[in-house]
Amino acid sequence: MTTPTIRPNSPAARDIASVLHPYTNLKTHESKGPLIIERGQGVHVFDDEGNEYIEAMAGLWCTALGFGEERLVEAAAQEMRRLPFYHHFTHKSHNASIDLAERLLEISPVPMSKVFFANSGSEANDTAAKLVWYVNNARGQPEKKKIISRVKGYHGVTVASASLTGLPKNHEDFDLPIAGILHTDCPHHYRFAEDGESEEEFASRLADNLEAMIETQGPETIAAFIAEPVMGAGGVIVPPRTYFEKIQKVLQKYEILLIVDEVICGFGRTGNMWGSQTYDLKPNMITMAKALTSAYLPMSALMISAPIYEALVTESEKVGTFAHGFTYSGHPVPAAVAMETMRIYEERDIVAQVRGVMGRFQKRLNGFADHDLVGETRGVGLIGGIELVASKKSKASFDPPGRVGAQCSKFAEGHGLITRSIGDTLAFSPPLVISADEIDEMFDRFARALDETKDWVAREGLA
Repeated sequence: MTTPTIRPNSPAARDIASVLHPYTNLKTHESKGPLIIERGQGVHVFDDEGNEYIEAMAGLWCTALGFGEERLVEAAAQEMRRLPFYHHFTHKSHNASIDLAERLLEISPVPMSKVFFANSGSEANDTAAKLVWYVNNARGQPEKKKIISRVKGYHGVTVASASLTGLPKNHEDFDLPIAGILHTDCPHHYRFAEDGESEEEFASRLADNLEAMIETQGPETIAAFIAEPVMGAGGVIVPPRTYFEKIQKVLQKYEILLIVDEVICGFGRTGNMWGSQTYDLKPNMITMAKALTSAYLPMSALMISAPIYEALVTESEKVGTFAHGFTYSGHPVPAAVAMETMRIYEERDIVAQVRGVMGRFQKRLNGFADHDLVGETRGVGLIGGIELVASKKSKASFDPPGRVGAQCSKFAEGHGLITRSIGDTLAFSPPLVISADEIDEMFDRFARALDETKDWVAREGLA
């Protein structure tokens, strides 16, 4: 497949004239235009030229049940007819959000007290940050406000959540991060371990560095630590052995809240219902989105512990109201879709489905480790990354970073595969309903793209 010429008045031409695209080089887009996806079924999508692709990223880590799940379509239609909108402001509610909140509390990895609904992972994490500040005002700790995130962590793009995100391009020229947001080490052993340092030793050093940061800043000023169980947009970074065990000991020592961002990992992605279960995390708050509705409609949620809720009650009584919320918080239509998604996860035992194929996924993923362009393969459950390097021996990255990864992703599209290049790491996060045969076809297509990339790198003199 080749990139078609952009015809006048075509969907691509109309897109260029009207749509502002996120995470896109806007100048390049003016000449390149978009890939127009018209429909999807299962793990496949189809463009407006009739070409078929395996969607190896489940869209944006999110379409857990794949495309064309009629039960979710029907759930949306029924709720749209019954109650197309209502809100949660000023003592109002509705059954769709109540049912969903109860279900989420039932399946929470640790005991939680209340659920706050929003519309995106960014909004959920933004809310978590606001609640940290609000709670510590309620507790008479007005100086305890700083939140520690991690380099290469990803938590969204609103002003607060983009500040929590630890990626330079999310800050550059947006005048971010805001004050009070700190970033500690990225837990990527392959890239940041010292020579001969084991995963356990690396984890200990990072925990020591975190404690040193807390001591330097003043423990009385540090309110919370936020982390994804597996870093997604930072490059599919799996935590080294003992990392979270050691990090949590530091947080407990200084009475620092733990916010776990389950936006990507929640609902089966890592082989458990929650990434928190995979890595034995004990959060005070949990954010979620994406697979909450299998991405069929926008919705996110924040679960909070009982002590946090009690502090909110105290402060809202003092102020006169809990003055936070969105027009669409707990919107009945996505809530109904999310509830039906939860039913499907339970009926089809989505965790068992993931466990049944994740061995095949990881075997095929790790099978690329010997390829000349591959520095590291990494993953857990049904999420993985393949990092391309200029030198396997020295781990030297390509210069400029990201060019080879983007070209590999482009070649993959030509072979009927949609993946995502994060710098020079190719990410894989397919729908959770993917079969073993589809996993093989997905990686077979990638193998052809990777070999094509190797030939291109040689022709360009990049390695």
